[in-house]
Amino acid sequence: MFWKKQSSSNREENSAEKDAKVRELRTAIGPQTGRSLKYCSDACLRRYLEARNWNVNKAQKMLKESLKWRATYKPEEIRWHEVAHEGETGKVSRANFHDRLGRTVLIMRPGMQNSASPEGNIRHLVYLIENAVLDLPEGQDQMSWLIDFNGWSLNTNIAISTARDIIYVLQNHYPERLGLIILYSPPRIFEAFWKVVRYFVDPKTFQKIHFVYPNNKSSMELMKTFFDAENLPSEFGGKATLKYDHEEFSRLMVEEDVRTAKYWGFDITPLNGINGNSEAVVIPEPGSLASAAS
Repeated sequence: MFWKKQSSSNREENSAEKDAKVRELRTAIGPQTGRSLKYCSDACLRRYLEARNWNVNKAQKMLKESLKWRATYKPEEIRWHEVAHEGETGKVSRANFHDRLGRTVLIMRPGMQNSASPEGNIRHLVYLIENAVLDLPEGQDQMSWLIDFNGWSLNTNIAISTARDIIYVLQNHYPERLGLIILYSPPRIFEAFWKVVRYFVDPKTFQKIHFVYPNNKSSMELMKTFFDAENLPSEFGGKATLKYDHEEFSRLMVEEDVRTAKYWGFDITPLNGINGNSEAVVIPEPGSLASAAS
């Protein structure tokens, strides 16, 4: 009984210390307005603190760099019609199922690579990450990535410099957003690429990466702990069918653009097309013009 009380007390003390760190970080970054204020929720500040082992000074530096990046890159303003051409082959898409923890799942198929544009690849992925974040259920901060290497070759591989830039954006501007990364059936030739790329991956992210091979029993057992086989596509050892329909996915993303715009404080009206060739009219909500400039 004494041990249980002591354990509960320690948890409460630890929680109180972390709450104090969040308040300290909020004071350190100073007053925020507009989208920056919306971005800097307590949950967001906790993720940055967690990423920097609860060191307020390091978390402050990291968060300020992210706010500067977001003000310049404006990831919340990217719309599907701007990046749809990158997704025509289904190389990255949001799954219609969640993992066992309720996390949003992004499916990546590098063998479907259709572009040599580093910026295009990054912008497309950033768009889908922003969308996946808004799709997370309440109380869930992280998403899962399923990467299918079927059809992958050095000819379809993105440049190491692009992989490095993608990893940088993920680790520095989306801390603690990745809960799981499955590298499914990577070919032996991938090992040379991985030996270089792994040096860009921080230790925390590295621990979340799992190599899974379809002919390895322990690998497949691991997949069962993360995913329900009924929902999991057969490409990943499950029973479901993975079929990417670009027109259908585009229709979904156009609808998601409306939700994203409303979340960030402005409205958006899509015009006609759903195949990524349409344009959209952005209509700021009252009082949001000043916020958009922050």
